[in-house]
Amino acid sequence: MLYREAGQFKTSYEADQSIFPIMQDRWGIAAILAFAFLAMPFLASEYFFRAVMIPFLILALAAIGLNLLVGYCGQISLGTGAFMAVGAYAAYNFAIRVPELPHLVTLLLAGGVAAVVGLLFGIPSLRIKGLYLAAATLAAQFFIDWLFSRVKWFTNYTPSGSVAAPQLNIFGWVPDAPSEKYLLCLGFVTVFALVAKNLVRSRIGRSWMAIRDMDIAAEIIGIRPMHAKLSAFAISSFIVGVAGALWGFVHLGSWEPLAFSIDRSFSLLFMVILGGLGSILGCFLGAAFITLVPIFLNQVLPELGIKLDTATVSHLEFMIFGALIVVFLIAEPHGMARLWQVGKEKLRIWPFPH
Repeated sequence: MLYREAGQFKTSYEADQSIFPIMQDRWGIAAILAFAFLAMPFLASEYFFRAVMIPFLILALAAIGLNLLVGYCGQISLGTGAFMAVGAYAAYNFAIRVPELPHLVTLLLAGGVAAVVGLLFGIPSLRIKGLYLAAATLAAQFFIDWLFSRVKWFTNYTPSGSVAAPQLNIFGWVPDAPSEKYLLCLGFVTVFALVAKNLVRSRIGRSWMAIRDMDIAAEIIGIRPMHAKLSAFAISSFIVGVAGALWGFVHLGSWEPLAFSIDRSFSLLFMVILGGLGSILGCFLGAAFITLVPIFLNQVLPELGIKLDTATVSHLEFMIFGALIVVFLIAEPHGMARLWQVGKEKLRIWPFPH
């Protein structure tokens, strides 16, 4: 009864095409954002920010970028971790070589560098697709891993190959406390999620979905495949690059190339598949699942009296992720976001059967 639309009338095209046309959705999102921005910084512990919320937000941002490419445009990518690395190392080099740049501009420029690299590696998508495109993006992962490991200029010639990010300063605000870092990441995720949601509802988003569904038919009706595919690679890589810069500067602080290995690419792909292809909400659901499962296995199970060694926990993570991917691909290919949508549809007509 609380999710009923009776009495909610749409009297304009703007109201009919709004992101949240149902009043309960608008109030729910406003309440979640108010709690996240105003209450969470005072309620959560330092450990909760460092281990849960900051990784969750940054990974959700990276998953949004990947979902624009894979879920909305249908271009398979196995090199997302490499584009995160490009963003992290670009931000690091901008920060130490051009120190007069504002750090907010540095983070956005890092996304721009990742967009250019993504555009270059997206060129093969004009001629190949499917498994061959996945192999091409996988080659990008291996090449960029090699580049940052072997070319010492990117790491400022440090002997160990690891780098330490300078302290962020956002126009005089230095987010050094965990709650402040959380608010910084939350601000980025909120803005980019809103931009992505509007982007997929625009002309360019509709062209992506047309290419995804049937590229030959899309070209016949006037959509340019080159423009659609390359724009998807560029915008996706931009968002992923910003997420990589935040991952390095906010979450890790110091890192080495292995921090953005192929395992990171696969985990982001798992987030998109489990959360739901072609869904912004699915990015958050998938990121929450991937972030919370290891914590559950490492901390909650011992509290219940089930003690497991580290190797067993690591193996269980892969087993659970693999099993769930198979289950979702068979039972619900659209992921957890589709389950949430079905639940909302049930609430809209409850307690009536139809």
